[in-house]
Amino acid sequence: MEVNDTREPAAKGAALVFEPRLLTDMFDATVAAHGGRPAIDFMGGITRYGELGEQVARAAAGLQALGVTTGTRVALCLPNMPAYPILFFAVLKAGGVVVNVNPLYVEREICHLLQDSGAEIIATCDLPDIHARVTKVAAQLGLRRVITCSIADGLPAVKRIAYRLIKRADIAAVPAGPLHVTLRALMRGGATPAPVSVAPDDVAVLQYTGGTTGLPKAAMLSHANLVSNADAMVMHVGDQGPEQQRVLGVLPMFHVFALTTVLSYSVRVGAEMILLPRFDLEQLLKTIARTRPTSFPAVPTIYNAIAKVAESRTVDLSQINACISGGAPLPAEVRVAFERTTGATLVEGYGLSEASPIITCNPIGGLNKAGSAGPPFPGTVIEIRDRSGTDRVLPPGEVGEICARGPQIMQGYWHKPEDSAAVFVDGALRTGDVGYLDEDGYLFIVDRIKDVIICGGYNVYPRMIEEALYEHPAVAEAVVIGVPDEYRGQAPKAFVTLRPDQPATPAELRAFLVDKISKIELPREVEIRETLPKTLIGKLSKKELVEEEMARLAATAPAVTEQRR
Repeated sequence: MEVNDTREPAAKGAALVFEPRLLTDMFDATVAAHGGRPAIDFMGGITRYGELGEQVARAAAGLQALGVTTGTRVALCLPNMPAYPILFFAVLKAGGVVVNVNPLYVEREICHLLQDSGAEIIATCDLPDIHARVTKVAAQLGLRRVITCSIADGLPAVKRIAYRLIKRADIAAVPAGPLHVTLRALMRGGATPAPVSVAPDDVAVLQYTGGTTGLPKAAMLSHANLVSNADAMVMHVGDQGPEQQRVLGVLPMFHVFALTTVLSYSVRVGAEMILLPRFDLEQLLKTIARTRPTSFPAVPTIYNAIAKVAESRTVDLSQINACISGGAPLPAEVRVAFERTTGATLVEGYGLSEASPIITCNPIGGLNKAGSAGPPFPGTVIEIRDRSGTDRVLPPGEVGEICARGPQIMQGYWHKPEDSAAVFVDGALRTGDVGYLDEDGYLFIVDRIKDVIICGGYNVYPRMIEEALYEHPAVAEAVVIGVPDEYRGQAPKAFVTLRPDQPATPAELRAFLVDKISKIELPREVEIRETLPKTLIGKLSKKELVEEEMARLAATAPAVTEQRR
């Protein structure tokens, strides 16, 4: 079918000829067409598409033997490693639904996602810290199985042996008992999963996202949603020639940006996924030199780190056809520095979990407007709507709420009908962000309505930090806001008041949070105040704190500039 829209004065992306289909059908087609091609490069360990197809089939049959059937939710709490794509497509082949879980989450965050989604099985890696957290929560909630995936299994033979010898203390022992099974054992059974009845509009992934409440909600992304965004990306990137493409996967695939730009896109075009389990700058640069990727999606933090290194030594990225920045606003100075020092072209896109995720992106080879998130993605319609209550679609140049239509837009939030209804207007998705379209249909983002803090491309939810602060006996009130951060784009800052006769220092409060929230959520600063601003009805207000921080930064900016001179 051809996807486009004729509404005016909205901006429309190029028409997308899109056939709704299953992610597993897309996968099977690539395995059949490109079985001999490398599918995964994991630290030099190569898995070809034919091998990947066999592994997915065996894992799907193993999951069905565990009771996975149509609609069963299976959580993947994994870093980038071969087990992720294996289990992602295996869960779908078995008829299940993937629940993405960030391995950096602490126990209560994992617990919330598993309880909310109703996941019955969870897969994780054999890093001791992650494995211990997942195992504890799984036992508490009574999950059916914890599937342990060996990091060493994906490495080349020599590295595999060395890893198991040298890193022995860093490999979790899998406990005995009915709760636990290894991925290796899961794949020992039959190689042919039983057929299941699944339609393209059925939910494939529950992708957790933030909202105005700060509590993660699960966007229901269907097979058709995710396939359409991969198809649109193929059209957006354009013909890259007869050579096999190589996509650098340093972004975690449990994050929706990498889910499309690394996993779905690679499978769609038969590209090689170059997977790194975490961001380490030196390892990343060595991997780029070894593998010479053609596509490099990342967040501004990573591009900024590369640009700083490239100021003092040669970092040649000129062979990369597509460097796409997403997950957080791209500062103009980062783009300019990155392009100047590396020879690569960097374009900014914009999306959100509810849209699978991409809805706009600057063209790879066309007009790349500074400060813009680009024109609508193929098959996508962008509307700017009046926020005063009329919901009127505004003409170019006027600022309002960014709304989107397209085949990639989610079905709604899992088990949250009221929230689902509130996030749509006349069938268009409300993004919760404010911006405008120029005369050429390019989107410019002005502000973010949501409280969510974007730290290096990750969503950080203030309420999670606030609730953790409230567990300290000395804390009477707590408010967390996002403040500008040169490295991560934004960072959380906490403001607290203390109970009478309950002393505490900022350092003590930060230390208290260490085992209650993840590192990326840890406030850069905790400020203790006598009082905190409140609304007329007595609710804690963040607006005044944000304004104070912006004024303070503005006041110190000239001094910083003078020092740099």
